[in-house]
Amino acid sequence: MADRVRFLNTLFDRASSDEVSKTLRTQLLNRQTGSVYQDLNDKEKVKLLNIEIDNLSKAEVLENLKSGVVFTPNVDHVMKLQNDVDFLHVYNRAEYKLCDSQILLYASRFLGKPIKEKISGSDFFPAFYNFHKKNEQIKIFLLGAGKGVAQKAQQRINAKVGRNIVVGSHSPSFGFEKSEKECQEIIDIIRKSGATVLAVGLGAPKQEKWIYKYKDLLPNIKIFLAIGATIDFEAGNIKRSPKFISNLGLEWLYRMVSEPKRLWKRYLIEDLPFFWLILQQKLNFYNNGD
Repeated sequence: MADRVRFLNTLFDRASSDEVSKTLRTQLLNRQTGSVYQDLNDKEKVKLLNIEIDNLSKAEVLENLKSGVVFTPNVDHVMKLQNDVDFLHVYNRAEYKLCDSQILLYASRFLGKPIKEKISGSDFFPAFYNFHKKNEQIKIFLLGAGKGVAQKAQQRINAKVGRNIVVGSHSPSFGFEKSEKECQEIIDIIRKSGATVLAVGLGAPKQEKWIYKYKDLLPNIKIFLAIGATIDFEAGNIKRSPKFISNLGLEWLYRMVSEPKRLWKRYLIEDLPFFWLILQQKLNFYNNGD
């Protein structure tokens, strides 16, 4: 698409510079960029309970992601979306919703419309910054994790990429989202960093709600990524499960064993009804409140 736009610009630069030529140039360029925008909006989606997940490969997302908000739904997100209307409203506004769970992938197969690929936030984020390692327009700000963790992640990522692709980081205080003063201070820090990408790792639904509450105050941010525990992973603060465990759909078990006090209730109580809801959808009696 970029080559077509450059060709049209060159063609019209050689033509007359009158108002008709300018108008025609604008119409054709808008048609070219608009067609690509339409293609992205027409991407295949898989209905899973009360959300639609984009059926894309990681390569397709990396190639096409130029702007917008990226969420990565997993079973925990889906269960929270059953009862949290505000969370659902925010989720439905995101330009990209990528499957972050082998269990969701299995569920899509069970429902007869398989999702192409699992794209977890912790896999997508390093793929994203490596894909853009030479793209000077991509400047990332990290927001989230415990004290000093985001800064450590910043240093490690920049060392891996070989340039300062992460231009700023901030680990907010506990409960910061309830303080408008602190949120505005964070907005100022992000603005001053010169970042064009904001990666937020605060956990769901906090990170998704925070992004939509404040995104309009960050006009220089073109891409918003909700990445959960990824900042901790990048800093080496938390160890990820081995790949074969993740591929089996057992990453939740690995994480629960690693952090039982914090995660046992989520995985063993709150998320368990997911399987019953998927069976309801399969049998066409799931009620999503529509």
